[in-house]
Amino acid sequence: MLSALGIDSVQVVITTQGDTTTGVPLHEIGGQGVFVRALDDAILAGTIDCAVHSMKDIPAYRPSGLVTAAVLQRDSAADYLAYKGSLNAVNIIGSSSTRRRAQLLRHDPEITLKDIRGNVDTRIRKMAGGEFDAIVLAEAGLTRLGIRLQGDRLPPEKFVPAPNQGTIAVVSRTDPSLMEQLSALDHSPTRTDVAIERAVMEQMGGGCYTPLGIYCRAGHLIAEVLSLDGKRTERIETSISSIEQARTQGKIFQAKAKDLIDEAYRKLGIKNEW
Repeated sequence: MLSALGIDSVQVVITTQGDTTTGVPLHEIGGQGVFVRALDDAILAGTIDCAVHSMKDIPAYRPSGLVTAAVLQRDSAADYLAYKGSLNAVNIIGSSSTRRRAQLLRHDPEITLKDIRGNVDTRIRKMAGGEFDAIVLAEAGLTRLGIRLQGDRLPPEKFVPAPNQGTIAVVSRTDPSLMEQLSALDHSPTRTDVAIERAVMEQMGGGCYTPLGIYCRAGHLIAEVLSLDGKRTERIETSISSIEQARTQGKIFQAKAKDLIDEAYRKLGIKNEW
């Protein structure tokens, strides 16, 4: 996209803790920020000018000196259940996301959920090798990689996705000239929707520790918090016209779902400092 604008760029690959520590669930190694910190540090150190992220990996609170310079047009926000053979034969599903696990258990309490980490190819290989009957992946990731797998799209209205899922963000230093160049990549309707999701997320706390789904499309907001076993849910569905309204709804929803959020922290053995 930069090349199409006549802007030359050099790509630098930076490996993060989230990429290298794949044997445990994300909440055990620091949550969302494990995919972001190394790139934030490189921007602030001047090693790179900007970083490309899956926006759902970016934590609510950001270091001073950084800005989301562009939000690209959103791809599918939905999850995708990939499976072998018949859907009726699916019993063991791989996912380390507390949200996905809770939503799947709500849909079918009889299934078995097992942790799975690693990149998309690794997860597919584990399913093909018989470790899992099915795995859950972001549909946008499969589309971007050009991978087609047997399976079903999970409707985001029922399996509410993670905040900002399906969205690519470009983070840079707060350098006006750099920000101006990158702003040409920005997709305003997507930025508005994901900003609403992020405003609600910031009020909720919990991050990836809580089974929390937040999805906004053209100002229509759906948010839910589940118990870890999927048996209890708090949910809101409303129209949002401003970021301030989103923050207000987030505060109301946080109070409504506080018991479920606290319970998730307690059962996962994590101190809730929110």
